Amino acid sequence: MNPNIGELAALGTALCFSASSIFFSQAGKRYGPMVSNRLRLVVAILLLGVTHWIFFGKPIPVNASLSRWLWLGSSGIIGLAIGDLFLFQAYILLGARLGLLFLSLSPALAAVLAWLWLGERLDAGSIVGIGVTLAGIVWVVLESNPGKKSSADQESGSLAQAYSRGILAGLLAAAGQAIGVVLAKNGLGGGFPALSGNVIRMIAAFIALWGVTVIQGQVISTFQHANNSRSGMYFVLGGSILGPLIGVSLSLFAIQHTNIGIASTIIALPPVFLLPVGHFVFKERISWRAAAGTLLAIAGVTLLFWL
Repeated sequence: MNPNIGELAALGTALCFSASSIFFSQAGKRYGPMVSNRLRLVVAILLLGVTHWIFFGKPIPVNASLSRWLWLGSSGIIGLAIGDLFLFQAYILLGARLGLLFLSLSPALAAVLAWLWLGERLDAGSIVGIGVTLAGIVWVVLESNPGKKSSADQESGSLAQAYSRGILAGLLAAAGQAIGVVLAKNGLGGGFPALSGNVIRMIAAFIALWGVTVIQGQVISTFQHANNSRSGMYFVLGGSILGPLIGVSLSLFAIQHTNIGIASTIIALPPVFLLPVGHFVFKERISWRAAAGTLLAIAGVTLLFWL
């Protein structure tokens, strides 16, 4: 097996999350964060069940131990149900690229939690690589679109409040992802299949979020939203394939085969990957400083592979 298989899986995760964020930001604009997250979990459960049945002969890992269900289930509730709800809110308020920028905090949070809970250690080379990568991402975070800054409307109170809510949502999403990753690491020991772990996490998130939906009496209204804007379901489907199905499975495989701090740092690269997308697809102005931050972050990932 390739000695860098964990890092490669984390890189694949970052690419999938970059693409899925665009799909989910468009879905969120049509449905709102809560409805989008509910619909995403419905689609994800169906996709994962079929995929797991193809690979393992049954739709769910019924033979998994209770401890795995507890660890992975808790990870799913915190990371997928709660954390991703705040991430969807950040997508709506800040856009896909800026919303994902706040997840750059999750590697540092995950590394600290792994040190406290799991006793993981990082060697000097890995610490340097993580530091360089985070420095590049922070540089990109601070380099926002100059055109938006110069807009007179930006000074309005409503936009300022929306921006503040977006920042808070992004921070909570980062915390949720970090805690979810560390909890998942405990449930994946002994070579447990990453796809099976993903199924358990998604089932727990589905039960938690849809349980609240039933209590609130919003089941019918959720599907009415989907029916009223059917085009939005294409974005939910595309995002679910790239995110919950492929991306999350790769992320679990990554933390199985490399240090949590390293995997989380690489997985935090989507804001960097979305820079050229923002420029060529959404016609955003990308400054030389943002480009320099991008190169610095990529250099940090390179250090993680080679040091």
